Amino acid sequence: MTKLTLLQTAYNAAEDKKAEDIVVLNMEGISLLADYFIICSGNSDRQVQAIAKELIDKSNEAGNEVKSVEGFDAARWILIDMGDVVAHVFHRDERSYYNLERLWREAPTLEI
Repeated sequence: MTKLTLLQTAYNAAEDKKAEDIVVLNMEGISLLADYFIICSGNSDRQVQAIAKELIDKSNEAGNEVKSVEGFDAARWILIDMGDVVAHVFHRDERSYYNLERLWREAPTLEI
């Protein structure tokens, strides 16, 4: 699976679960962690977990093993490491507090 196919799969999974304010940052040459970050949010703990579960399931179904998942039980900020793509699924209250878009403002955004 190419990284762009993985990115599209992850984006679609977040969109399918009604994630809000989905932003894709191109991290190539900026971060050693991943080539792309997906940042999105949900309105409740249950929705945040549903978005994260869909991202995990769709990544695995596509043949891409998820490397790690952090924060699933707390459902405030779930980080899903899919290799070339890292997804950050926030509860809407936490997203504005951490403001990753500002932290990584030098990263160009992509339209999917």
